[in-house]
Amino acid sequence: MPIPDEGELLVKVNVCGVCRTDLHLAEGDLPPRHSRIVPGHEAVGIVVGSGPGTGRFKEGDRVGVAWLGGTCGVCRYCRRDAENLCSKPVFTGWDRDGGFAEMMTVREDFAYAIPPQFSDENAAPLLCSGIIGYRALKRASLPPGGRLGIYGFGGSAHLTAQIAIHSGASVFVMTRSEEAQVLARSLGAEYVGGAFDAPPVKLDSAILFAPVGDLVPVAMRALDRGGTLAVAGIHLSDIPSMSYADELFYEKQVRSVTANTRADGTELLALAAAMPLIPTTTAYAFAAADQALDDLANDRITGAAVLRIS
Repeated sequence: MPIPDEGELLVKVNVCGVCRTDLHLAEGDLPPRHSRIVPGHEAVGIVVGSGPGTGRFKEGDRVGVAWLGGTCGVCRYCRRDAENLCSKPVFTGWDRDGGFAEMMTVREDFAYAIPPQFSDENAAPLLCSGIIGYRALKRASLPPGGRLGIYGFGGSAHLTAQIAIHSGASVFVMTRSEEAQVLARSLGAEYVGGAFDAPPVKLDSAILFAPVGDLVPVAMRALDRGGTLAVAGIHLSDIPSMSYADELFYEKQVRSVTANTRADGTELLALAAAMPLIPTTTAYAFAAADQALDDLANDRITGAAVLRIS
């Protein structure tokens, strides 16, 4: 049983999303920060206790726990409102035990109030897939009414597509999964094709969700002049060499996405409630966590996977 420290909440976990980052941790792409770390950073549960120095939430409140679990607050990045770049960050399910458990702790100032419109199961993917997709969309610098390309169409991408379409953008989806292609069409994508296919028009912006470095030059070739590619994953296979003339010239840009700020999370949850954003989820029993990770690795999940903990 975890014991909440000063400024921490004790949370009884109801559900926890299964993110590709959890898969990278399980498969060794991300080395664990300490032995026997508990994964999971899309947790939704009920506050059942707290340490000294808390007061924002009370017992019985429903809260969400996301990837960013703590920052130093004093480094030059934190001081300039870029806490996602903190020099001493703490991540849920990597540095501190996460939500693949009946109980967990969270720093109160890094917990989120969950909008009442969402069930536990629908809220869970918003806490990483939704937040990271939202930040990636901002990093992609999509102009109003612009054309957005999305490479890979899993938990984060299917939420980001809805936000982009809601804003008036045209969305072009490139993915190898036939089930994901069906979902993309049902959500209103203007074009759906294979992962390495060229869209029928040049793109203003693009987001790479698939952890496949070979897709970077593909996406860069699809961009129009002045276009921006945002790479959303925490892990990416090696990027092959690129042609300056074909893939980088005309002021094209490629940007990475690193974690998120708490402001990103607050903004995303408010937007999700107002739209409303509708996650597509596949639920697994807690005991089937390994199966969920295996299905994620082999593209057998449409939308986002969620573990029902209690």
